[in-house]
Amino acid sequence: MRIVPAFEPYARWPEKVWYVALRVLCYGVLAYLVLPIAALVPLSFSADSFLVYPIHRWSLHWYQTLFASDAWWRAIRNSFIVAPGATVLATVLGTLCALGLDRAEFPGKRVLTAIILSPLVAPLVVVAVGMYLFYMKLHLAGTFTGLVIAHALLGAPFVVTTVGAVLKGFNGTLVNASLSLGAGRFETFWRITLPLILPGVLSGALFAFATSFDEVVVTLFLAGPDQATIPRQMFSGIRDSITPTIVALATILVLFSTTLLIVVERLRARGAPRG
Repeated sequence: MRIVPAFEPYARWPEKVWYVALRVLCYGVLAYLVLPIAALVPLSFSADSFLVYPIHRWSLHWYQTLFASDAWWRAIRNSFIVAPGATVLATVLGTLCALGLDRAEFPGKRVLTAIILSPLVAPLVVVAVGMYLFYMKLHLAGTFTGLVIAHALLGAPFVVTTVGAVLKGFNGTLVNASLSLGAGRFETFWRITLPLILPGVLSGALFAFATSFDEVVVTLFLAGPDQATIPRQMFSGIRDSITPTIVALATILVLFSTTLLIVVERLRARGAPRG
């Protein structure tokens, strides 16, 4: 029989108060971030020409206007050309870079890693100006090729980070066993290494896709009139006049981004080590 000291229930009170306070704080921060976005969703179903509450009549008019607009369709098409191309390039380069940094030891490795990850912390305006000056010499400004390469360079650090995190717990003896049994390096990578690091690769690819799909600053500097993407078209629409058409597209993008985050979380949970 366990004897409970008289002071033990009182000793647990600080822990309970801290637990409740932490949950209240987390829910408050979540509400602060989500509620402004959630407030836009009902406005996309309003029949009014202005973004106002209360909503007098409900309608799908602005969704119909969105899908009937040639400019918006061109922006959607361009985004789904640039983002997948940038994602593939960023995933390949980021995965190879992560593998090289994990396996190789050489002087200046940390400096090189910092340079590769610098697009994550550098101001996008500085990156955009540098890319623009460099692209002008190569005649890549105003082309889909230049835009895909630029977006891939912004997304590759995410792939390096996620794949590098998975490689920290990677069992290298499996690779050595495969090589000792006669498999080549490419076959070992394809059958052993890639399946084990696949959750990290897919997570990085999704982050690279989201980065490219939402990018506006670099696109404003590098894209020509024919390469206008969704964020650039939205920026132009907000600058000229705010209409519920933009809110309708924003609602679709919120649903799309939420789906991506859910997929990333599922992949992260799948790739997490189980005790």
